[in-house]
Order: sequence, then C-alpha cells, then structure tokens
Amino acid sequence: MKVLILEDEALSARRASQLLTEYDADIEVQHVLDSIEEAAIWLNQNPEPDLMLLDIHLSDGLCFGLFDKVTVKSPVIFTTAYDQYALQAFKMNSIDYLLKPLDKGDLTRALDKYHHLKHDRKGVSTLDIENLRKTIQALTKKYKTRFLVRYGDTIHFKNIEEVAYFYADDKVVFMVTNEGKKYLMDNNLESLEEMLDPALFFRINRKVIARIEAIQKVKSLLSSRLQVFLKPVFNQDVFVSKYKSHEFKNWLDN
Repeated sequence: MKVLILEDEALSARRASQLLTEYDADIEVQHVLDSIEEAAIWLNQNPEPDLMLLDIHLSDGLCFGLFDKVTVKSPVIFTTAYDQYALQAFKMNSIDYLLKPLDKGDLTRALDKYHHLKHDRKGVSTLDIENLRKTIQALTKKYKTRFLVRYGDTIHFKNIEEVAYFYADDKVVFMVTNEGKKYLMDNNLESLEEMLDPALFFRINRKVIARIEAIQKVKSLLSSRLQVFLKPVFNQDVFVSKYKSHEFKNWLDN
C-alpha cells in the first residue's frame, strides 16, 4: 500500500511514518509534504496514492485549499489538533479523523476500516468536501470573548465568562451576568446566536439564550416540553418546546 503524508510538523510526520510501518512493514510512505502547493504539484505529477494521511492545518493554510486545486480521488484519513469535542463533530461526516499526537490504536482502527472498505472503492474515496469545509469553518470560527454593554451613559465590557444569559423583552435585548446585573445590548438574539460558541450557549426559545453554567435545573412536563430554571433567577417561566427538547438534552449531555 502506498501512502502520501501531508503534515507540516516534522515530529508528527515521523510518528505517522513510524506507526504506518509498525502496522504493516509493506506500507510505502511515498512522500511527506508540508504545504498545499507542494501537494498539488505532487498529485498532478504522480499516480494517486492508495491512501492519504492529511493534516487539517498545513504550512500555507487549511487543507481544503488542496481540494480547490486538484481532484483528490484517494481515500483520506484526516488528522487534527482540535479537542475531543471537535473530533466528535468531524466523525459525523463518516470519514476517519485522528487526534494528534497520533495514537497507535486509533491509527490501527482507521487503517483496518480502510482495508474493510477498500473493495468498495466508492465507499472509501468519495469525500463530501463542502460538508467537511463547513464543519471545519464552524469549528475554527472565532466566537465572541467579550461584549461592550451600556449602563446608563457609560460603556463597559464584559468577558463571556461573566455572562449567564441573554433575553429579549419585546425588541430590546439584555445581558444578565452571573452576579444578576442587567445590561442593555445593541444586538438582537439572532445576531447573538451567531456570535456565541454553541458548545457554551443554547437558544432555549425565542426570548432566551443561556450559558450552560446558568442552567440550574430542568423539569420534564407532561406536554413533552421542558421547563428550565436559570441562575440568577429569571422573572419569567422559561420553556423548551417539545420539538426542541431532544436537541436541548443532547446539548446538556455533550
């Protein structure tokens, strides 16, 4: 089996090569490349490898630049330095992604999967590039770390760790901090939802976006809805609709 490694960290590249040969001494590492440009040239000038081990971040950008330059027909195992939460999101695309530093057991399972699927060439080589691109972009998105808020005629900033929840009162949006202080916001809830890390914040309903630490308790109702109790205490009842309750519970359980 011929494998092409795309990796811009020398130590990671050496470890990948070592683990590949430990898995199978007959594996030939054709080349180790560290950039999109080098990889595009190599792929245009050489027969396609049986398998590619591709790091998400290369020396000249995200690996998706490669797919814009050449048609990649080889099956790909991606590697990434992202945390476990991100890794779970990657796996939703039904392609193998390995967390760096590479673990021998993880790579072995990925290679076993490759051999299991290689008789179905379409099954291992078809990449949903647009879906993968959107996943990476979402995971590398820079979420807000602080907000400017108004209190009377003065402007303050609040770090995201200080925020308990946001709520809308008619068309006016307020931030409530962990200490229970309330500040007027210039944003609507829709724009806030785009700015906030979905691992930390959830749009409970049309009126409330809450941080995970602000969820005091959740009560199941006969109507399949959920009632959420916030801290600091919110002066209105907060409900999750039955249509959104499963998503909300999955978020809590992540």
